[in-house]
Amino acid sequence: MSTKIVIIGGVAAGPKAACRVKRLMQDAEVTIIDQDTLFSYGGCGIPYYVSGDVSDEAELRSTSFHMVRNEDFFEHAKGIIVKSGTKAVSIDRNKKLVKVENVATGVKENIQYDILMIATGSRPFILPIPGADLDGVFTISDLHKAIEIKDRIAKGKVDKAVVIGGGAIGLEMAEAFKDLWGVETSVVEFMPQVLPRIVDKPFASMLTKHLRDNDVSIFLGEGATEILGKDGKVTGLRTANRTIEADIVIMAAGVRPRTEIAVDAGLQTSPMGAIVVNERMQTSDPSIYAAGDCVEVMHLVSGKKFYAPLGSLANKEGRVAGDNMAGIPSTFKGAVGSFIMKAFDVCIGATGLSLDVAIAEGFDADVALTAPSDRAHFFPTESVVCFQMVFDRRTRKVLGVQGFGPMGDGISARIDAAAAYISMGATIDDFGTLEMAYAPPFSAAIDSINAIAYVADNLCDGRLRTTTIDSFLEWMDDFSTEPNCVALDIRHPQEAKPFVEKFGKNTWIAISYNEIRRRYKELPTGKKLIILCDAGTRSFEIQSFLDSVDLNNSLVLGGGFNMIRKIGVDWYPK
Repeated sequence: MSTKIVIIGGVAAGPKAACRVKRLMQDAEVTIIDQDTLFSYGGCGIPYYVSGDVSDEAELRSTSFHMVRNEDFFEHAKGIIVKSGTKAVSIDRNKKLVKVENVATGVKENIQYDILMIATGSRPFILPIPGADLDGVFTISDLHKAIEIKDRIAKGKVDKAVVIGGGAIGLEMAEAFKDLWGVETSVVEFMPQVLPRIVDKPFASMLTKHLRDNDVSIFLGEGATEILGKDGKVTGLRTANRTIEADIVIMAAGVRPRTEIAVDAGLQTSPMGAIVVNERMQTSDPSIYAAGDCVEVMHLVSGKKFYAPLGSLANKEGRVAGDNMAGIPSTFKGAVGSFIMKAFDVCIGATGLSLDVAIAEGFDADVALTAPSDRAHFFPTESVVCFQMVFDRRTRKVLGVQGFGPMGDGISARIDAAAAYISMGATIDDFGTLEMAYAPPFSAAIDSINAIAYVADNLCDGRLRTTTIDSFLEWMDDFSTEPNCVALDIRHPQEAKPFVEKFGKNTWIAISYNEIRRRYKELPTGKKLIILCDAGTRSFEIQSFLDSVDLNNSLVLGGGFNMIRKIGVDWYPK
C-alpha cells in the first residue's frame, strides 16, 4: 500500500517538500492542503510585483519554464494532489488524521496520513492601534492583498502612502510606491534606525540617506499610535510627533510563526511560538515534520535557535524534510541569517551577526570598516563600496559581514562568499586569503573581502587604533566633547582646504599623505590626532609611521570620508 504523505501549507516549503518526496517515492500519495486559492508563489517577489518590475502576479506563481503552478500543474506534471481553498482545522495524532474544511462550502472531511508535514508559514503582526481595521490598511501577507494594492495604485486612488516598519519588506514596499508610481511615501520606524538588528547604525544611516535622497520620508524612533480615517477609509497616520496624510497604510511591523494547529496538536513550540524541529526537520512527533516560516532553526554563529522567515531557507528546509519523509537521512544544520535588498540604485547586504547582536550574545566583538573601490581603480565604472567585518578578538572568528554599494552583483557575491565561510567557522586569516575571481571589470586585485580582513587583522593584533563613526560624528557636532582632539586630513590639499577654512587650523590640520614623513614635526605633540582619508587605508599607514616617531596618540577613522559622504552630515562643506 502506498505511503500517504500530507502537507499543510502550499507556499514555499510545502511544495518543495512535496515535489522532492514525490521524485524519491513515485508510488507515494502526496497531498497538499492550503486554505488559499493562490498558492506556491514567490512571496518575496510581492514588492516587485507592486512596483511593476514583475508585470503579472501569475509570474510569481510560474515555473522557470513559464507554467503556472496551479492544481492542474501539480496533479498532471508532479503527480501531487492540491486541495486549495481548504483549511486544516486540527490534527488527530493518535488516529493520524487531519480534519479539514472547505473555505467556500464549509464541507468537512478527514484526511488520513502516514507522514505529516506542517508548513503553515507566518502571519503579519497587526499593531494593536485604533484604525487598524480601516479600508486602505494592508499587510503584505498574500497575493490577494498585493493585487488589491496594485489595483488601487493603477486606478489613481493612491497619492500618499505610509509604511509602518523599516524592515526589508517595509523598505521594499516604500521603493515600490515611489519608484514607478511616484506616490508620496513615508516610512515610520519605531527603532532609531532602519533594518534593526540586521545591520549596524552606519550602514542603516547610509541606506536612510539614499532613501531620503530619492524622496522617501523616513521617520525614526517614532511609533504609530493611530491610523486615521473618515467614512471607514484611511486618511492618515498619527505618531507621537506628527500626523502624516495617507490614502493607503502598509503595516510591515514584522511577522510571527503561524503555529496554532501545531500547538493544538500538542507539538513542542519555542518561547516565541515557532515549532521546534531537529536537524531532520522532525517535530516532537516522529511522524510529523515542519519547515519554513513556522519553525526556528540553529544560528551557526551564536549557536542558538533563531527565527528566519526567508523563502530561500524555506526551500532548503523543505527539501531536507522531503528527503527524510522518503527515508533518506538528510540534515539542515542551520543558517547564518544572510540578507540582501535593493533600494533604487543601491543594495545593502549582511550575513552573520551585527556588532550590536554579537556583543549582546556575549562575544568579545569588535568591528572593522573599509570603503574601497569595487573594481580596479582605473576601470571606467569603478565605484566606492562599503564593508564591515564583525569579529571576535579572542578567537579571531568572523561573526558577520555587511556591505553597501551600487546595485549589482558586487555586494551579493561578497556577502555570499562571507556566508559560506562564516558558516564553517572561518577566521580573519581565512578571509584574508580567500580567493575571489579577479579581472579589472569585476574587482580590485586586492578584493574588498580581503581588504576588510586585513583591517580586522590589524585591529585584532593591536597594530591599528580606530575611532568609531558615531564617536567621530559626535565630536564633529560638538568639539568641546573632546577638546584635546584635532583632525589630521591627509587627502589632497584641494579636498582638505574647505574643511580647514570652515573649522580652522586649530581643529583641522591638512598635510597630504605624501608629505607627512617630511612635515610630521609640524604636528602638535599634546593633541590626539584623528587621521582622515577616503577609505582608511592611507590613514593606517600614517598612524604606523607616526608611532615610529613617538607620535602615538592617534586614531584612524575606519571607512573614512567615503562612508561619511554616504551617511550624509550637515557640516560637510558644500
